Amino acid sequence: MDVSVTSRALGERDVVDVAGEIDVYTAPALRQRLAALLDEGRADLVVDLSRVTFMDSTGLGVLVGALKRVRGLDGRLVLVLDQDRILKVFRITGLTQLFTICANLDDALAAE
Repeated sequence: MDVSVTSRALGERDVVDVAGEIDVYTAPALRQRLAALLDEGRADLVVDLSRVTFMDSTGLGVLVGALKRVRGLDGRLVLVLDQDRILKVFRITGLTQLFTICANLDDALAAE
């Protein structure tokens, strides 16, 4: 399965909607979208992963890399994760300690 990565501006924040599988073959699409936003100075990001069906270590690496860049720009990156199978990967790897993770988009947009 392929991945779909789109983004939309909501005021000062950008929401990156991701759907499908994020693996070694599809992760570059996510990396490119996040890099383009960050290159434009758009460092207040919500990445909605609620429609992601699979994520491997490559996808995790893309998100960690984006988080480092966001922090370097004094921005913030919030993830929307509502599926236990994807959230489990974040728990196992300890990434729940690094990322702000919300169960839905409204909570992510309200997160400070």
